[in-house]
Amino acid sequence: MSASIALHAGSLERQETASTREPAWVKGVLVSVALTFFSIFLLLPLGIVFAEGLHKGWGAYFDAMVNPDAWSAIKLTLLVAVIAVPLNLVFGLAASWAIAKFEFRGKRVLITLIDLPFSVSPVISGLIYVLMFGAQGWFGPWFYEHDIKIIFAVPGIVLATIFVTFPFVARELIPLMEAQGNEEEEAAVVLGASGWQVFRYTTLPNIKWGLLYGVILCNARAMGEFGAVSVVSGHIRGQTNTLPLHVEILYNEYNYAAAFAVASLLAVLAIVTLGLKTLVERQTRRQWQEIGTPSGE
Repeated sequence: MSASIALHAGSLERQETASTREPAWVKGVLVSVALTFFSIFLLLPLGIVFAEGLHKGWGAYFDAMVNPDAWSAIKLTLLVAVIAVPLNLVFGLAASWAIAKFEFRGKRVLITLIDLPFSVSPVISGLIYVLMFGAQGWFGPWFYEHDIKIIFAVPGIVLATIFVTFPFVARELIPLMEAQGNEEEEAAVVLGASGWQVFRYTTLPNIKWGLLYGVILCNARAMGEFGAVSVVSGHIRGQTNTLPLHVEILYNEYNYAAAFAVASLLAVLAIVTLGLKTLVERQTRRQWQEIGTPSGE
């Protein structure tokens, strides 16, 4: 009986393989369509950004970069990322640990809330903070009386950035930690390890590549966020403009060369992020293979 089942399974596998085998010309057409789409909608716009940024020469390009407003936008963008990414790292670790390692009431609700920024427009998330901390908001008058600025200041930008970026670390770690199970942690506890020792020597080594992958994606979104930051920033030059907002202002002023020059800096950051993401993806894929679960499941 078992032999017949095995033969039947092998027959189905061969039929499935044969049904998915396509002629070489079909593969060629699909690859050509993909490469054409990639070239037109990704490579060509990226090339135009650098070409327009250098249109007036390297002197104008570097002048746009060292402009006080541009330098202020660069520093603010890095400051927001330095604050938002570590906070999201802590939240992502705590949320993924709770969801993957424990059963509790409201678990599905927590998972849904983690996905909320993916479904809510960034502009709406910015308006939420204006409603809460604006001059006419719920808590705005109290902050105004105590001379604390949230909206149209750095704290509001940080809050909006945290909101739109907090799913990235958690969403990368949850499936990885669920696939690994609890056996290693339970064995460490039986051997007398404390909670911190279990995390440092057992859990963290198993999730380090997935954690780094989530941090890279979180950082990329934090530096490139526009919608939510635009609502809460006030567009104050030299104070509350991040790099994407500075690009918008330069473009609206018809200073195209400077706008594309600054935009090329964001493009370089995106390319570097993509390179790091690719390297980490390889390590993450190996980690999934060691667990025995296909990546992404």
